[in-house]
Amino acid sequence: MDSATAAGIVVERDGGVLRIGLNRPERRNALAPATVRLLIATLEDAAVDDGLRVVVLSSLGPDFCSGADWVASNTKGGERPRTGSVQRRTALQAHRLVQLITELQLPVVCAVRGHAAGLGFQLALAADFTVAAETSRFWEPFLARGFSPDSGATWLLPRLVGIARAKELLILGRRLSGREAADWGLIYRAVPDADLDDATTDLVTELGQAATVAVGLTKRSVNRGLELGLAETMEQEAYALELSSRTGDFREGLAAFQERREPKFGGR
Repeated sequence: MDSATAAGIVVERDGGVLRIGLNRPERRNALAPATVRLLIATLEDAAVDDGLRVVVLSSLGPDFCSGADWVASNTKGGERPRTGSVQRRTALQAHRLVQLITELQLPVVCAVRGHAAGLGFQLALAADFTVAAETSRFWEPFLARGFSPDSGATWLLPRLVGIARAKELLILGRRLSGREAADWGLIYRAVPDADLDDATTDLVTELGQAATVAVGLTKRSVNRGLELGLAETMEQEAYALELSSRTGDFREGLAAFQERREPKFGGR
């Protein structure tokens, strides 16, 4: 906990729920390289923890995340990074973080208030369910700063809102409120600011009681299906069905159906 707090995140575990809070409010929760590395390590540990059922990504302070901390990323002892440094580091840092969120076979819930810009925007897009305050702000600031997008923006946005709207966000720099982001289909839901914590808690409770293995396999099939044809996608589905039908939750689901009651899944 001490090292996590020092690096800019707070990690808490509550039963099967892992809560990760971005904690650099003085930098609007911009992600420094050390913070990104710790987030990656935390998610890698979560991926092999059989006791977890949900991961929650949120923030402390008024903003979710203002993106990568370019000051921290590009200053080291007063020297400029050598040529190619961004290309080498990005693959192992921001890009690895976004990929982990999409690959993790646990539902990832993201709660957004204030600004979600750049990498912060992509974290919200990569999560399985993002709940945002209606007054939150989503922005891709890359071209306004004179450089091109990263962290999966050019892959995620066209698939969520189409090419025209993706270009509006990435090239024209259109800023969206939480309400507009929900209306566009970028995020799961927008709620009044005062209701964000309660709405997130309700969703996490629901997911924490779901059939965790089947949820993870369904997530994997959906994300892989974006890259595959129909035949290959159905092959992935058959693989997932074989695994999920061997779980205790599958047996509980059948028993609950036969007994006409709500299932009580154990996540196994």
